[in-house]
Amino acid sequence: MLREVFFAAMAHADLPAMPQAQAIAPRQLLRGPGAWQQAVPALQALFRQPLLLGRGTATAPLRGALLEDLKAAGLQPTAAQLRFDCCEEDLEAVQAIAGQQGCDGVIACGGGKVLDAGKLLADRLELPCVTVPTSAATCAGWTALANIYSPEGAYRRDVALRRCPELLVFDHDLVRQAPAATLASGVADAMAKWYEASVASGDSSDGMVQQAVQMARVLRDQLLLDAAAAMGDNSGEAWVRVAEGCALSAGVIGGIGGARCRTVAAHAVHNGLTQLRASHGRLHGEKVGFGILVQLRLEEQVAGSGLAGQARRQLVPFFRQLGLPVQLSDLGLADASLRELEAVASFVCQPGSDLNQLPFAVSVPELLAALVSTTAELQPA
Repeated sequence: MLREVFFAAMAHADLPAMPQAQAIAPRQLLRGPGAWQQAVPALQALFRQPLLLGRGTATAPLRGALLEDLKAAGLQPTAAQLRFDCCEEDLEAVQAIAGQQGCDGVIACGGGKVLDAGKLLADRLELPCVTVPTSAATCAGWTALANIYSPEGAYRRDVALRRCPELLVFDHDLVRQAPAATLASGVADAMAKWYEASVASGDSSDGMVQQAVQMARVLRDQLLLDAAAAMGDNSGEAWVRVAEGCALSAGVIGGIGGARCRTVAAHAVHNGLTQLRASHGRLHGEKVGFGILVQLRLEEQVAGSGLAGQARRQLVPFFRQLGLPVQLSDLGLADASLRELEAVASFVCQPGSDLNQLPFAVSVPELLAALVSTTAELQPA
């Protein structure tokens, strides 16, 4: 398809005119079975009184075990728990706890929103941050970026951080405990790197961007090959490749390639869908995956790309095989009114939206049509 030959004609307008600063990767990565235990000496070197941040009851026993490990290592940890998502209300409360306890570092243990909250808190307090993902649902443990939501779960904005975490601990034993749906969600989120970066950065003459886009293509291909096997057996090599691809390699791509290799229309659609409460029960990557289908529909309807339509038709059965949403009803939005969907489209099309990274303009009616038609064409005849 057209994306595969995007280097055929390159523009030169995006070559850096002056030195650029990029937060590309964590200072240190520990990955594999037992990585948490191997991380203890590094933790001892970073701080004495860390804040251990988490959320939810499902991972509470896991965090409790990590807390005891920290105490056994001679540290004096303080446990704190988010009430909502990564929102200002939670951040203010947790920041107060960190101040009262004299915490000198942050360990964020959980899914993407917990990792984002921990990174943002550490950035604001100028403290070292360690991320410990408990699933492979996102690459949030890697990046120097945090998304802020309302207490109800609606996306508000993203915040660029000064640096990536000091340490990322990707312990296979911890991540294997996560529900299989989180891995499928991670696959969709990671595959978006290719579909977004290739259309937004495909004509770039910046060598690092070119390399990031090529990495995104390789990652997509590997996920297409290995995802089904990984979903069926979390003890095999396919699971390792897929889990690390979603949580680690996807972060590398965004770090090297920058904003246009991270979030474009698919993530913008996710951000819009979160404005509807009925979608809050679905994972980040599930909404991003549906956003990929919508983006491809836009490329087909607005930009006239027949190859985008072909790509979309190829993705739908793959997503279905993994149990990923392919239509609005799969996201809990079967009863969403046209007025609600129009509000989503208006949110996605507002100035400053990641949608504007597309190389063509999209209007609210055009996006609304893509949202509706992406679902309509999948309905039984």
